[in-house]
Parts: sequence; structure tokens; C-alpha cells
Amino acid sequence: MSLPPGFLDELRTRVTLSDVVGRKVLWDNRKSTPGKGDYWAPCPFHHEKTASFHVDDRKGFYYCFGCQAKGDAISFVRESENLGFMEAIEILAAEAGMEIPARDPKAQEKADRHTQLREVLEQAVQFFRLQLKTAAAGEARAYLTKRGLDAATQERFEIGFAPPGWEGLREALAAKGVPPELMLEAGLVKASDKGRAPYDVFRNRIMFPIRDGRGRAIAFGGRAMDPKDNAKYLNSPETPVFDKSRTLYNLREARAASGRGQTLIVAEGYMDVIALSEAGFQAAVAPLGTAVTDRHLQQLWRIADEPVIALDGDAAGLRAAYRVIDRALPLLEAGKGLRFAIMPEGKDPDELIRAKGPEAVGEVLEAALPMVQLLWRQETEGRVFDSPERKAALDKALRARIAQIQDPGLRRHYGEDIRELRYQLFRARRAPRPMPQGGGFAGRRPDWRAPLPATETTKASLLVSAGEAVETRLREAVILAAILSAPEVAEEFEVELDRMDCAEPDHARLRDAILSAIGREETMREAAEAAIGAQALETLLSARHVAIVPCVRAPGQAGLSRMTVAEELAKLQAERGWQAELSEAEADFDTLSDETLTWRVAEAARERARAGRRKDEDDADYEIGPNGAQMDRQERSAFDSLLSGIRFDKGRG
Repeated sequence: MSLPPGFLDELRTRVTLSDVVGRKVLWDNRKSTPGKGDYWAPCPFHHEKTASFHVDDRKGFYYCFGCQAKGDAISFVRESENLGFMEAIEILAAEAGMEIPARDPKAQEKADRHTQLREVLEQAVQFFRLQLKTAAAGEARAYLTKRGLDAATQERFEIGFAPPGWEGLREALAAKGVPPELMLEAGLVKASDKGRAPYDVFRNRIMFPIRDGRGRAIAFGGRAMDPKDNAKYLNSPETPVFDKSRTLYNLREARAASGRGQTLIVAEGYMDVIALSEAGFQAAVAPLGTAVTDRHLQQLWRIADEPVIALDGDAAGLRAAYRVIDRALPLLEAGKGLRFAIMPEGKDPDELIRAKGPEAVGEVLEAALPMVQLLWRQETEGRVFDSPERKAALDKALRARIAQIQDPGLRRHYGEDIRELRYQLFRARRAPRPMPQGGGFAGRRPDWRAPLPATETTKASLLVSAGEAVETRLREAVILAAILSAPEVAEEFEVELDRMDCAEPDHARLRDAILSAIGREETMREAAEAAIGAQALETLLSARHVAIVPCVRAPGQAGLSRMTVAEELAKLQAERGWQAELSEAEADFDTLSDETLTWRVAEAARERARAGRRKDEDDADYEIGPNGAQMDRQERSAFDSLLSGIRFDKGRG
């Protein structure tokens, strides 16, 4: 008994030969070219020191130039593990996540049937090729010439023509002894519901043979010559040898071209693939009447680590790109991604080549966007984020999309890129606030992200001392350390952290790592170490001003951590409020009268002194904060406001 036809082909498609062999050998990095699927190693089947054992990932075969051992993944497992055929199949199927189907006693009979179907399809290829040279195909030849497909191109892609009649192909195949049931099963004719003889599926169409990865004819695509035809493009129905969900047009040739170093391109249709190939972009493929599927993506990644999806520059092209993103996110792995080349509006690759030449397409491909940028575009394009509710909805949608990525490291990097794009969007929307009536800055909410303007040195700017910058850095360190002591509180302060400009580069990287780990708090410490290094993180946490903070000394106390973070954020807010007032006074230096300017600077100085001094505990202007530090009433008010907002959010959640 044998396995059902197609199972072994699917198994070989799902497993990567270099992964299977790599468990037994050490690759020679000097000779190997992983990007091309080309690997070399000392042979595992005989003792040698040189790397004569070759693995071709794209073809799925290995060969030793020393002992002449050769085969595929199945034969390698059999030979290296000394196993039987079915034992090797079981091992590989488990790795590929496939269930072994029940053995089929008629498997050989079915395999023979598949061979017969492919032979019938090859006869149909020859029939259509001959028909293109007849008088009936004059209009079709003129169309191909108009599209720039000369005789050599037509020959290379085996383009043919299906005559207008209802039984031309059927009669030609019958004359060669092909029974009607084989024609039906191959998808070349269709049974009549009126009791008549089967009729041709393809009529009055330019024909494009579809071949599998081994070059065997498995189906056809036909382009209608009659503009009134119901379907402009028509593909063969699915048959025992044709599954459009895992078939790519021009796969065999594209795989070979990609192996020569060309960029793997995924276009939308036959004409785009042919035009790209003739323009020098020979590693081009297209799905067949369906959106890109999981199986397509796996096939593409076996050929190239980062295929480029080339789409028409219109709304339909963008929708197709977004569908690819939805399909790809759960399948992404480190080193396996997609880029997107969006053609100029109203153009497809074929039209762009004919209008501006191959160089124009090359420029579009060179500017292809990484998937994360198109994901951002998908969630933000055409939308306005002018309220907290809309911004929160965007955050929620983006978190849900990124959560689909299975690889933790890749998911973290996507989060970092999305966070940067979000910051750029919202920062660009912020406008300078008008000065309140009567001057002063009481009650003003500073923009934590707004940088201090660069101005000429003034009397006021001398008030910003190096000591204040150091104090800001110390507060930032305490905030970050307090969150790391109880990662579960990070989400409560997400907005505040995102707005926190960090004076220290390491602090900024650590802040971003914390934000990227929200929702996966168990990985936060790992993300922090990856962001600034384990040694730098240990140095920060053991610094004297950090180590004495109660929640850092006793990690895991969420309540204490929450209070500490809220208190330090409130102090930063008060500090930056003073700096914002001072900066506005500087900006108005040339327009204000001496008296007004003197008053503004003096008020700013007095407010800063009030916020920064430390008094005895019985001073009525001061209170004791949750972590034992003194807070003036302005700082305490900011702290209470921040904390009440957090409690409100928690209550809603």
C-alpha cells in the first residue's frame, strides 16, 4: 500500500532540506550562500575534511561529490538515521505539522492517473500553440504584438490560442485517442446539462499554460478576446493535478532566477509576469485567480527571505496588499518578511514598463516598503486622530495586529517601529499653546514631548543649570526602575511614558523596551537587557539614588511601584512646566517691555525655587509623598490628578 498522491509533494514543500541536513553537519560558511539556498559541508556519509557535500534548498536535493550520495529530505533522514521509508516520513511529517493520511491501496493507480492527466494537458499545450498560427488567431496575434510580446516571448512562455468553436480541442484530443473522461478530469472540457457531448472550457481566448515547480503542465489560464465575455481571465477548474491555492505562475523559472541573485517579485497576473521577465526581472511569479495564500507564502519564503509584492497603484492594489499583510502576520519569522512595491497610480508593472521602461520599475522595486510601514498605513490612512478615544482605538487595533506575530523578538521590533511611527504622527499634530491671559503658568499642562526651543543666550536661559538636567535624569532612572520592579503597572502609565522625553539615550531605549513589552510583561526584563545591555541595566538599578527607592529594594510590590512612578512623573511635570514658561519668556524677549519681561522671569524663578526647595516637615507648603520624598502642593496636586486618572482607567477595565 502507498500514500495518497500529492502527500509527498506537500511534505517536501513544507520541510526545508537545509534545516533537516543542518542537524547532522556544520556548514562551511566560506562556501555556503544561504541567501541563494546554497549550502556546503563535509559529507555526513563518509569521513572527509573538505566540504564536498552540497545542498540545494531551492531544488530540495543534496549531492556529495566525494561518495556520490544524493537524494531529498526523505532519503537523507532514511540514510542518516538508518530508518525505513515510513519511519522517515513520520519524522518529517511531525516536523511539518502534517498528519499522515491512511494508506491508500489504490495510490499507484491514482499516481498513474495523474501522469495521464499531465500528458493530456501537454497535448492541449501543443494544440493551442498550433492554433495561434492559424488565420482564426489573427486578432490574437495582433493583440500580443500590441502588448509587446514578440515571437520569441510567445515561444518562451508557450502562449497559444483557443479557437472560438465549442469542440475544437475536444475533437483534436479525441482524434489522438484521449477518452472524454480524461478531458473532463483535466478540466479541458465541461459536461453539458442539455444531454449533449462535452464542450471546450476555453473558447476564443489567448492561452497561457500553467506549470508546476517541476515544469509539468497542470492547467491553463485564458484571456478573452471578446470584450463582452463574462470573464476577462479564466483559469482551469481545480483538478487532481491543479490546486490554485498553492500554485504560482512561472514558479520554476522564477526560482532559478532568484538563485542567480534576482529579487523575487510577486505580481498580479500573467501579463505582468511576462512583461517583468522580458524586462530583465525574471524572478517574477503570480497567484492564479486567488489572493496570496499561506501555502503561497511558504513557497515564496523557501525561495527568498524577503519577496517583493508588486501591486497596481490603485485602491484595488492597496486592498490586495492589505489582504497579504493579514495573511502574513501570523506566519512571520525572524529573517522571513515581505516588502511592498506600489506602482504609480493607475499603472500596473506591464503598463509602467511600456510607458517608462524597465528603469522605472527598478526604481519602484528599490523603494519597496517594509511590511510594518504598510501595516501602519492600513490602520491610519484617511483617519483623523483628534481625540483620546480615537488615539486609544488606534493603539488597541495596532496591538491586536502585532500580537498575531508568533516570534517574540520580531514582535518586539514591530512594536518599536510602530511606536516610533505613532510618536511622529502625534508629535507632528501638536501646535504651540497660546499664552494664557494675564501671564503666569499656574494650571498650565506642559507638552512633555515638546523640545525646548533653541534661542540665543538670555538672562533667563542662565537659570537652566546643569544641576537641573542631572535631576531630570535621576527622576527618569527612578521611574524606569520602579516599573521594572513591577512590570504589571507599565500599562497604566503607557501614555505618560510615551510622552516622556528622556535626557539620557539609554533611558530612551529602556523606555521604548518597556513600552514594547506591554501586554507581555513577563518578557519586560529580557527586553530591557536587550535594549541597553545587561551590564548597563544592572548599573542603573544599583545606582545609589535608585537602589534606595523602596519598590526597587523590594520588587514585586505593584502598589508601591505605582505610587512611586506617579510621584516622580508629577515632579517631572512640575519641572517641565517651569521650563516651558521660561522658554516662552525667552521667545518673547524682543517683544515684551523690560518691566513685563522682568516680571515673567522673576515669576518663573520664584515658581522654580518653590518647586525645588526642601523644607522641614512642618512647612505648610510641603507634604510627604508615597516614597518618602517631600512634595510641594503643586507637585502633590499633579500627583493626585495623575493617580486618580489611573484609578479611573483601572475601574473601567
